[in-house]
Amino acid sequence: MKHLSKILLVFALFASSAAVAQTMKFGHINSQEIIALMPERDSALVALERHTQDLEEEMQALQTEFQSKYNTYEQRQATWTAAVLEAKTKELQDLDRRMQQYQQTASQELQQLQQALFQPILKKANDVIQQIGKEKGLIYIFDTSSGMMPYIDQAQSVDVLPLAKAAMNIPADKKPMQMSQPAN
Repeated sequence: MKHLSKILLVFALFASSAAVAQTMKFGHINSQEIIALMPERDSALVALERHTQDLEEEMQALQTEFQSKYNTYEQRQATWTAAVLEAKTKELQDLDRRMQQYQQTASQELQQLQQALFQPILKKANDVIQQIGKEKGLIYIFDTSSGMMPYIDQAQSVDVLPLAKAAMNIPADKKPMQMSQPAN
């Protein structure tokens, strides 16, 4: 009788754990893909590209000024007095220093702008993914964009991407916006 009770208890434990395992639901999404499809990302990219172009134009103006002064320096240095030569050399060094400082400041400014523009987009995507997980009763939603998912059984895991697109009113057939390449 004791053995029968133990066997029934073990059987009941296996049966309940199998039932729990069958009710667990998992989901997956490529978060980079949903972010790439969001209209807010397109607007952010346009703003970032416009700001980048403004910074590049200013840098180009500094480089043009430097090149012009350097050409003048090269052509006339033999005819200048020592005092003029020293002043012109210092002027070129100062302009070079300004260009280097501008590049550094512009790079930091772009990083800050990118973070400010994309932080709300990332938050919105994450909020939608969490909402879908709660609504669908999912235990986990795995992000396949990291490449760290060696296997996903598509039949057992819910693809959350179409649900996220619908929640954000993104057309099912929308493709990500492509950035234009800067002309060199």
